Amino acid sequence: MPKRFSPQEYAQGVLSGNRIMLSRAITLVESTLPSDRELAHQVMEQVLPHAGKSVRIGITGVPGVGKSTFIEAFGNYLLAQHGKRLAVLAVDPTSQRTGGSILGDKTRMETLSTQPNAYIRPSAAGKTLGGVARSTRESILLCEAAGFDVIFVETVGVGQSETAVHEMVDFFLLLMLAGAGDELQGIKKGIMEMADAIAITKADGQNLHQATSAQAEYQSALHLFPLGPSGWSPKVTLCSAYERTGLSTVWGAIEEYVALTRQNGYFYRRRQEQNLHWLKQTIRQSLEEMFYQSPVVKDQWPALSQEVIAGRKSPFAAASELLARASGQGLF
Repeated sequence: MPKRFSPQEYAQGVLSGNRIMLSRAITLVESTLPSDRELAHQVMEQVLPHAGKSVRIGITGVPGVGKSTFIEAFGNYLLAQHGKRLAVLAVDPTSQRTGGSILGDKTRMETLSTQPNAYIRPSAAGKTLGGVARSTRESILLCEAAGFDVIFVETVGVGQSETAVHEMVDFFLLLMLAGAGDELQGIKKGIMEMADAIAITKADGQNLHQATSAQAEYQSALHLFPLGPSGWSPKVTLCSAYERTGLSTVWGAIEEYVALTRQNGYFYRRRQEQNLHWLKQTIRQSLEEMFYQSPVVKDQWPALSQEVIAGRKSPFAAASELLARASGQGLF
């Protein structure tokens, strides 16, 4: 059983940049044990005043786009050319059958994982909505408190996870391929509306001409969307992780966005809105956990669920009945 520390020991370790203590603190916030959650809350209260100073970048992309390859190349570029300290929170898919997770990002980012100013933390997505780890937002705050000034959050790429990650980052980067095909149009549109920039990857060799054409097409498509409250017009760039080209253009777009939104106040308003969003999300999750753990629900669930399965009772009637009983027991 791993050693437990006091809230002060966890917080001091994180604030001093101790990677072992940072990893232990993230493991703590990932835990679902009630005792660990209470300890995690105390740790977060102590580190919170020291968080919030990074640029948080969400990175998503269509299958085969090379997210990990891009993140490694882009991360190494930021470390070497801009002296950044980078944390990568890579949320891996969890098996819905076994609950297992590959957690292979350190293997896929071999050179970046050995850099002294880079920290890579793969987390199992678990069963939370959209496959996003419940603790990712707290992990962001811990990494900021540990002194990392750029945070990458890589999505699982299963639809709703993009929306969840969009609610915890400052800048949302969509990676696309040239000539990906019409079968991806459905996933593109919803995500394109959230994107602050699109980077067309693998823009090298014989693919460069096709990538340049795709850049013009995507830029035209983005002009069809109304200008958002940030006042920013999303950009489309070309890059090649293999040839290490276009990375400075991607970073330039991020810097330009951050400068604009800090100047017009949107950067700070959005973070305030995100804080409120995660307050509501946490309440929603906590209420759901309390509901299913209550004795009356545990007692009535087997019979009511069977009635719904058999079609003898509608899901709405069963839900109303369970909620009424839980309310009668003082749960709400």
